[in-house]
Amino acid sequence: MSRHLPGADRPDGLAGSGRPPARPPRAAVHAASGHRLGAAHPRQEGPADLRLVPPALAAWATAAVTLDVPAGWAVGVVTGALLLAGALLSASPRGRSRAPVAALLLCVAASAASAALHGADLRRGPVPAAARHYATVTAEVEVTGDPRLTRPRVRGDRAVPPTVLIEAEVRRVSGAAGAAGATVTTRTPVLVLVDVGGGDERSATRPASARWLTLLPTTRLRVTARLSPPRERGDRIAAVLRVRAGRRPPEVLAEPSAAQRLAGRLREGLREATEDLPTDARALLPGLVVGDTSRVTPELEEAFKETDLTHTLAVSGANFTIVLALLLGPPGLAQRSERRGLAPRLGLPLRTTALLGGLLASAFVVVCRPDPSVLRAAACGSVALLALATGRRRSLLPALATAVLLLVLYDPWLARSYGFLLSVLATGALLTLAPRWSAALRRRRVPPRLAEALAAAGAAQALCAPVVAVLSARVSLVGVPCNLLAEFAVAPATVLGFAALATAPAAMPLAKSLAWCGGWPAEWIAEIARTGAALPGAGVDWPGSWAGAALLALLTVGVLLAGRRLLRHPWWCGACALLLILVVVQPPPLARLIKGWPPPGWRMVMCDVGQGDALVLAAGEGTGVVVDTGPDPALVDHCLRALGITRVPLVLLTHFHADHVAGLPGVLRGRTVGAIETTALEEPADQAEFVRRQARARRIPVRHAATGEQRRSGPLSWQVVWPPPSPPASTAPGTEGGPNDASVTLLVRTAGMRVLLLGDLEPPAQRELARSPAAAALKDVDVLKVAHHGFTRTHLLEGFRSQLPRGPTIGRRDGRDWFSNGEGGAHGFQEDPHCEAGDRGQQQGDPRRPVEGHVRRRGDGGHGSGPRQHASGQHHADHHPCAVGVPPVGPDADRLPRGQA
Repeated sequence: MSRHLPGADRPDGLAGSGRPPARPPRAAVHAASGHRLGAAHPRQEGPADLRLVPPALAAWATAAVTLDVPAGWAVGVVTGALLLAGALLSASPRGRSRAPVAALLLCVAASAASAALHGADLRRGPVPAAARHYATVTAEVEVTGDPRLTRPRVRGDRAVPPTVLIEAEVRRVSGAAGAAGATVTTRTPVLVLVDVGGGDERSATRPASARWLTLLPTTRLRVTARLSPPRERGDRIAAVLRVRAGRRPPEVLAEPSAAQRLAGRLREGLREATEDLPTDARALLPGLVVGDTSRVTPELEEAFKETDLTHTLAVSGANFTIVLALLLGPPGLAQRSERRGLAPRLGLPLRTTALLGGLLASAFVVVCRPDPSVLRAAACGSVALLALATGRRRSLLPALATAVLLLVLYDPWLARSYGFLLSVLATGALLTLAPRWSAALRRRRVPPRLAEALAAAGAAQALCAPVVAVLSARVSLVGVPCNLLAEFAVAPATVLGFAALATAPAAMPLAKSLAWCGGWPAEWIAEIARTGAALPGAGVDWPGSWAGAALLALLTVGVLLAGRRLLRHPWWCGACALLLILVVVQPPPLARLIKGWPPPGWRMVMCDVGQGDALVLAAGEGTGVVVDTGPDPALVDHCLRALGITRVPLVLLTHFHADHVAGLPGVLRGRTVGAIETTALEEPADQAEFVRRQARARRIPVRHAATGEQRRSGPLSWQVVWPPPSPPASTAPGTEGGPNDASVTLLVRTAGMRVLLLGDLEPPAQRELARSPAAAALKDVDVLKVAHHGFTRTHLLEGFRSQLPRGPTIGRRDGRDWFSNGEGGAHGFQEDPHCEAGDRGQQQGDPRRPVEGHVRRRGDGGHGSGPRQHASGQHHADHHPCAVGVPPVGPDADRLPRGQA
């Protein structure tokens, strides 16, 4: 009989010895906790469970492909997948070894069937057939989304009136082709375009558009509209209905549902609570809470795009998680005794808490509208929060895959949604890459909270950047730091905004107080976006194609691999960080040394703004006088940033055509502006009111230019030579009544150079100017800026043949005159050695080679020597400067084609 001796089976062989027993090694999870007693709730990490990922991806790809295929192909895919899945399951006795493949095929079959049925809705019924014939019909439509107003656009020299866009479904239609006048019941998704008129701000246009914009989802309308096919195939609409509403209000047949009326009151209450906030907070807070971006200006929207903060303006899973965290407490504590949030304080058990969470999710979807993006956010946020609440990280990826699979089967159009793709990529990055990167940073002594924030922002940026590049053809270099700085303000702004939303119907003063508190973090987010977007190197242009996305993905992988090695060398990390800062900030001396722009001693630049004019006259270091602003705020802002202009003593608008004034917000963006000067003829009236509205918002004085006035700013001086003095009236003396003939004309003197800026004067006004007392001062000009419109030789500068030193031409070659057709800006050629080019085509020293970009003129140091030439306006293309290019040679060269110069 053997007896077991204590310690006889110890592996260290210390049985019977007098030594104390060795302490067993601590588990890694306890050793990594940082606490003497180990982790209170140890959680072992294991390999990720990817079993549901292939079925979800297969269903996603199938839905994207099958939506617009013929019905026969879809039936074939469904039948083939079902037969193959059945064969695989029957071939194996137990069906286990091939079950994953069979499950994948079943998901493919279900996805193909759902996509085929949804795609068929766009091809069947009377509406698609009537759209192909551009028929006019009377239809009953049900609103399915919030109406929205188009952004301001410029077409030619006119501003396009805004249009109300409404997503809807046609329920009944009469007058369609093939219906023989009968009324047909159908259910077809369409896009309704409502033209509410082209009046100005003082007309009834705004009240009419407001009545259309207040329509709620589920409202039924009767409209008479002209049908047309959608512009692009693959859209989720079968036709476009254009309604010429004018000033007529919508004809409502049925009021919205009770749930939508309640949601509408809540949303309207939030808008009222934020009405008195500063401009940015007033625009952002409703967007952060319920996705209402109707108050966000194009300028602010562009800043959010430049800094990759656009996701904060859309309702996302983060919003839903923040709201549920108030009920459940921080993720990971929901099933523990020390869980936080409102539920444990109210003594609610877990099941009741989960039920309340479901009701809160339903309310969230209704208030934020059941759009696909909101449904996606609610589904992904719910499953992600549920997995986090259980503390089982391994369940996160299967939960995400399940959400993707169910959503694609429910709404196959999500398979083609860029927003859905970005949401899934961002969530996947947070679940897979971010934890590993955070752990790596903590091992290098980065504080835990900072490590988590850096890892989350970097992982999301790395996976989403290629898709964003496809959408915007641009890669942001400030996205990660801007998201880090804004992240701390998103949660308080969202929580306070939801509190204001909930209290507005019952206690508006309290809601306004909460909104005021939430306005502070919202202002912080807006300031981050504006500051990041204003940096010269905030982003770089990138090919906006899937090939460009693949190239960016490869580059990202290369940077990550190199970054792993660099982390071992702090000095190299510091050098790379300093280099990135220099690329983003681009100090003017360094930028000028590397890019050669702006050139030293520059005096005049014509910015590349497409059709229209935007001209900058140097008035000192970082200071410039701007003459006209072009049609696009982003283009003129980019030009001024490239020149380093931060102070504008005067913005002179020659006349009120949209292609000369619509870019004004870009000039005012982030710059100190002294005054705005305009012509006395305030036509078109809507653009004149637009200018005054922009000036009022920034408290900038507006005055009229008068013939004979002379002003100076630093080394720059100018004299107004046209139009004659007159009070604001419908016409200006000496003109034929058109805004072009009322253009402010300037004679500019700078560094010994004389520049004549004619605005858009037509020949009648040119003749009047040539006979005016100011004509004597117009002799011997060095640079002549002509109107950008299409001119013929007999039209151009008629009446100035005797005054100009070399006749009325911009340039002359082979005995012929050359000038612009205006489609992409003014063109010509130059022979002046003082007019240098910094763009391509000039490197070989030939000043007459075709070039592209901004036109600029460099002074001669004040000596006034050298031949006097005429040079003209701008063209389209790169953002660097150039001299004016030569025209093409040929019998039809009187008018230069777009893109030639």
